[in-house]
Amino acid sequence: MIPRPKPEKFRLRRTMMFMNAQRPGLIKDAYIYGADSIMLDLEDAVAENQKDSARFSLYHALKEIDYGDTEVIVRINGLDTPHWKEDIRVVVAGGADGIRIAKTEKAADVKAVEEATLAAEREFGVEEGRTLLMAAIESPLGVLNAYEICTASPRLFGVAISGGDYRKCMQVKPIRGGIEMLAARGNLLVAARAAGVQCFDTVFTSLDDDEGFRAEVQQNIEMGFDGKSLINPRQIQVVHQMMAPTEKEVAQAEDIVRAFRENADKGVGVFSLNGKMIDVAFVPGAERVIKLAKAGGVQSGNGLVRYEGDL
Repeated sequence: MIPRPKPEKFRLRRTMMFMNAQRPGLIKDAYIYGADSIMLDLEDAVAENQKDSARFSLYHALKEIDYGDTEVIVRINGLDTPHWKEDIRVVVAGGADGIRIAKTEKAADVKAVEEATLAAEREFGVEEGRTLLMAAIESPLGVLNAYEICTASPRLFGVAISGGDYRKCMQVKPIRGGIEMLAARGNLLVAARAAGVQCFDTVFTSLDDDEGFRAEVQQNIEMGFDGKSLINPRQIQVVHQMMAPTEKEVAQAEDIVRAFRENADKGVGVFSLNGKMIDVAFVPGAERVIKLAKAGGVQSGNGLVRYEGDL
């Protein structure tokens, strides 16, 4: 078994790429594409009569493949199926970083998966609490219950909107500009921010529409999403490049973090920096900019990211 470090709840997750867990030839090299997270899928990508085979492939992939720094999440089958409990056992036994809960509609769904995950950790001698959770919101009811879902478990690191099933429920089709998804995206973002968890947008399925994809990613950035679900490796670098801060933004963020810590050491909580009043509320955003810069290799001034402190 390839040992994996303990998952980080608040790591950068700009890109989450879906991969069919049943295809060993595909998932064995998934880490080379450069996504922050890979989503090994036991649900929609796997035919009903192939669920056992997919779990077998997944378990051996998790045991034998070194995914390096790439986070490994598994999308399990829905709680309305007979498969989800065995999915969780395989995910935990294999040592995946987290579980994506399909078709989440209420806090009880998260709690049920949390209980099954804890039982599997105890069964297989895995550190209790190691396996993280995220919830996929795929229906109007899930959107309305988003805050209670976001606060249902300390294991939960984030929520994602799933456009396909949500659009079916709303009886709409994909529209350029995403007006049919704005209400769901906005509600999910507000709930996630209120709960202090991350929020991810749905996949963009028109693979030949590069302009449309870029427009949707830009909208995601402007709305405040932490990242985006993807289905094609060539979309990864587009998202990373678009989410990367400018040199000016990096320099400003470094100045804010450095100045805040210097003033905090002096007992000063509010201070002026380049003509602006700065306090602790500015720090998380500045730290995120620095993390994005480091992940994207963005330079500030004449060198690589200058700030070397712990974030």
